[in-house]
Amino acid sequence: MIDLHTHTTASDGRRSPASLVEAAAAAGVTVLGVTDHDTVAGCAAAQAACDASGLTFVTGIELTSVREATDVHVLGYFIDADSPALASFLAEQRGRRIERVREMILRLGTHGIALDADAVLKPGIDDPTVSAGRPWIARALVERGYCETTSEAFGRWLARGRPAFVPRLAAAPDEVFARIHAAGGLASLAHPVLLGRDQWIPEFAEAGLDALEAYHSKQNGEDTRRYLALADRLGLAVSGGSDYHGDESHGAVSPGSVALPREAFDALREAARTRPSARR
Repeated sequence: MIDLHTHTTASDGRRSPASLVEAAAAAGVTVLGVTDHDTVAGCAAAQAACDASGLTFVTGIELTSVREATDVHVLGYFIDADSPALASFLAEQRGRRIERVREMILRLGTHGIALDADAVLKPGIDDPTVSAGRPWIARALVERGYCETTSEAFGRWLARGRPAFVPRLAAAPDEVFARIHAAGGLASLAHPVLLGRDQWIPEFAEAGLDALEAYHSKQNGEDTRRYLALADRLGLAVSGGSDYHGDESHGAVSPGSVALPREAFDALREAARTRPSARR
């Protein structure tokens, strides 16, 4: 069982890297990719836990880009987690995330909701390699009794179009593809059905996109077939995974609940091995 899309406490997941690996192994996962948002801080611990448990580990990341005020999430696989250029780019991305969280908390304050921004952001303040995000605010809203669930927090306050939403500042998709390539990795478009801009995918392929996430917990069988056909037409590899966070606002999924077929993983790995940047 191959799951290439999971998150840890290094970003907005609820499990530590070691705990995630434990849960994945118990579920029968044999190949695990950790793809935290704008950070690789959880990868070393996840790698060590996978080595101890006999799992194959794939170093990954989920980078946020923006096109036409729309978030475009890009998964990076087989990257060099020690790349200095990538580290500098990620630090900038995480700084923008902290600013965004502070602005959203200020907007909540204008609606009578008092949250301590420093308390919400404490994990990212204590460790700058940890990546902040809206789920941190959602959990604070639940803990303070303003909402009953994190799903409610997003629906009432934090989602696009809701009172506390703040548009994201991030790099364009083509820059993100280039950053992943410079770190020796492959770029895969995350959960395209959630993006809802299939017409952009051919342009992304021209701009350097390597793969498409055809298997995802929010995509049904028809979606998967459509994206497999599109990937084949555009000459893209295929990725897939559960997008496990351990948080109900991301759906009731578990590690391995969505798996990438072995032949697709082998093709993805071969594409990474034969990329020009990987051969240098």
